[in-house]
Amino acid sequence: MRRLIPYPLMMASLLLMWLLLAGFTVGQFIVGIGVALLAGQGLAALHPASPRLRRWDLIPKLIGIVLYDIVLSNIEVVKIIVTGDRRGRRAGFVNIPLELRDPIGLAILSVIVTSTPGTAWMDYDSSRSTVLLHVLDLVDEEAWVDTIKDRYEFLLREIFE
Repeated sequence: MRRLIPYPLMMASLLLMWLLLAGFTVGQFIVGIGVALLAGQGLAALHPASPRLRRWDLIPKLIGIVLYDIVLSNIEVVKIIVTGDRRGRRAGFVNIPLELRDPIGLAILSVIVTSTPGTAWMDYDSSRSTVLLHVLDLVDEEAWVDTIKDRYEFLLREIFE
């Protein structure tokens, strides 16, 4: 059964999303099951690494911080766009040194940074362990370094390393 349904939670979530988007009919249920089975088999063929979580208890804290930062960032970006106030504002790039080495932790950090409006993960240099971020409103580079390292990287290191 494990070979047919290698990722049951992911496949059930995909089926549910399919039904929410396409409608709850018998035909869509059958098609959704087919899509979920194909997606599960495709993912199994990639042999993804299983995350090793050291501290499950910090995950809700990380989620709360990220959601809070996303809401604040949305408000700031809307202010910039609606008011058109560009005085003293400049977009730019920031190089941030990272101590985080876990690939899954790095992937999650990239999702966090990119999902926060006004920032984008541009490049990761594994030889120097630095990430290049693009920031819409770059006022203080050191503040961005501190934000990434203290708010996100620290918790991700605690969770994964």
